[in-house]
Order: sequence, then structure tokens, then C-alpha cells
Amino acid sequence: MLGTYRKIISQNRFSPPSNWLKINTIEMHTGGEPLRVITNGFPKLNGNSVLDYRNDIKNRYDNLRKSLMFEPRGHADMYGCLLVPPNDEGADFGIIFMHNEGYSTMCGHAIIAITKLAVKMEWVPLTSPETKVVIDAPCGRINAYAVIEKEEVANVYFHGVPSFVLYENQTLKVPNLGTVQFDIAYGGAFYAYVNSDSLGLTLERENYNEIIQKGMAIKRAIMASDLKIEHPFEPDLSFLYGTIFIGSPVSEKVDSRNVCVFADGEVDRCPTGSGVSGRMPLHFKRGEIQIGEEMAIESLIGTVFKGSVLENIQFGPYQAVIPKVEGNAFITGQNEFYLNPKDPLVDGFFLR
Repeated sequence: MLGTYRKIISQNRFSPPSNWLKINTIEMHTGGEPLRVITNGFPKLNGNSVLDYRNDIKNRYDNLRKSLMFEPRGHADMYGCLLVPPNDEGADFGIIFMHNEGYSTMCGHAIIAITKLAVKMEWVPLTSPETKVVIDAPCGRINAYAVIEKEEVANVYFHGVPSFVLYENQTLKVPNLGTVQFDIAYGGAFYAYVNSDSLGLTLERENYNEIIQKGMAIKRAIMASDLKIEHPFEPDLSFLYGTIFIGSPVSEKVDSRNVCVFADGEVDRCPTGSGVSGRMPLHFKRGEIQIGEEMAIESLIGTVFKGSVLENIQFGPYQAVIPKVEGNAFITGQNEFYLNPKDPLVDGFFLR
């Protein structure tokens, strides 16, 4: 028996057959929200822009998204990204976001994580006191900054795309909830913002399932209504991504709590970077925040992003703002996933 044990110790690496697809990832989290960064093994995508690559992966390789996001390799709330060529020489790289339902247009927590990773992996040269990383996302070009202290990334912030209010003070009858009041704003993706107190909903962990049920009920009711969700320039961005509940803070020294239910019932563990971006034009329009003034917004698990308004601009027919969102991310591990073509669950499965 001791000989068997010695073999286990000495032969501890599995070599897959050549016909198995092998995909390498780096695992991260931002404020508790996971990010699976695909680093090697994904087939080459066709196109000339991030939106082209996003459409190509949807049409040809959506099975790989499911394999990496769904069980048994992932879970119902997994989130990932794939780096692709930028739209032009003005950016360092492009990025495609993926989750349990498909492909989002913007993801602030992924931007924060990939910016930190780009510095730590030396994909971009480190410069102090800040290292700038320029990223082409589906929603547009994002300028992100890694704050450097003692040659380490202390935190990250990014300047979001023009963010604006689409609808204010709307009401809609939602099954099992009655009449719900909401706003819709864009921060790289469109969200419906709802005051959780108006529903008698406390944004605490023990209400996790209730948060999902009510968030998805509101999202579905809005999508089934006559309200048009339209981006002024890009049809691919014209859809409602999720519901964000805004509630009173639980922790000290924060302004409010932010819980996002998006895609097919995913709950963001962090305060949602694009959701914080979308809140900035709402608060600015109401005079609740001024240019340069920060808001601290916490998540369901108490992690915090800081949001602020950099400037007020015109964006097509909308008065918009350029938001700034700040947070931090951490590397949690690395994976080498194998896709066995004979595995009946090779494309994964989804349970909620």
C-alpha cells in the first residue's frame, strides 16, 4: 500500500488526450464577485471589432461559454471574460464579458480585475503613481487606472462610458408585487433602479432568494411592457440587463446599499461597477451629488465601491455624465479545464 501512496505523490499531474480541448484560466474576485479570465485555449474569433468578436462567439462558441460558466466547472452566478484584439491601436486590448445568460455590454468589476491583472502579469508596463490601461469593451472604450504603491496595485478605478437617465419615476404593475416605481439608467448597460424599502425588501443575505424573485419579476415586467430600451447609437446595447435595488446602508461610512439581479437571476456579490455608473447620472440630475463628490456604495456582502461624477456632457439626445468607479480585485487561483468530447455534460448544466 505504501508503494501506491508513493505513486500518488510522484505522479500527480493528469495529461489529457490530444482530442480534448484544454482551456486555461486565472481566477479572480472583485468585492466578492468572481471573474474567470480565459488566458489560453479558446478558438480564434473572427471580426474587426469587439462587437464583431462578441457576435462571433455567440454564433459559433456559445457552448464554450456554457462549459466555463455552468456547472460542473462553474455555477449559476459565475462570471467570466475573454481578452480579444482592441478596436484599434488606441487601446491595449478588447474584452468580452460572459455569464449564465450570455454576454453583457459592460462589467465594472471585470474592468477593475483585468486592470489589476494586466499590471501584475506585465501585459502593460508598470508606471507610478498610476498605470493606465485602455480597454475596448462592447459598450465603448474604458480608461482604467491602477494606483501603484510600493510597486503593488493598491486599488483600481475607471472612467465609465457616457452614462445617462433613460426614464424617471415610472410605475408598472408587476405580478405578485403590485405597482412598482422605478427609474432606468445606463452606465454601460441598462438597469431598472428600485427603492427596496418601497417593496418592504431588506437587502440582507437571508433575503437572497426573495431578492432574485422580485428582481427578475420586475425585469420581466419591464421587458414585456411598452417601454423602449434604446441606446442612442448602438442597437446591440439596447436591452435591459437587470434590476438594481437601492437600500439604506448597513455598514458604517457608506451612503447606501446596492444589490443587482442580472442576466438569468444572477446576484452580484459586489456593488456592480456599471450599476454604480448608472446611478451617478440619477443622483447628479437630482442634485444629490456634485462633480467630484464621492458616494460609497456597498454590496449584499458589505464590500464597497466608490462612485463619483467627473464631468457633465451631452451624449446624443441625453444629458449624461462621465462616472468614475473605484474598487479592488484579488487573484484566487488558476485552472486548466478539459473538455472531453465523450462527456455527456461537456457543455455544462444550469441549476438555480
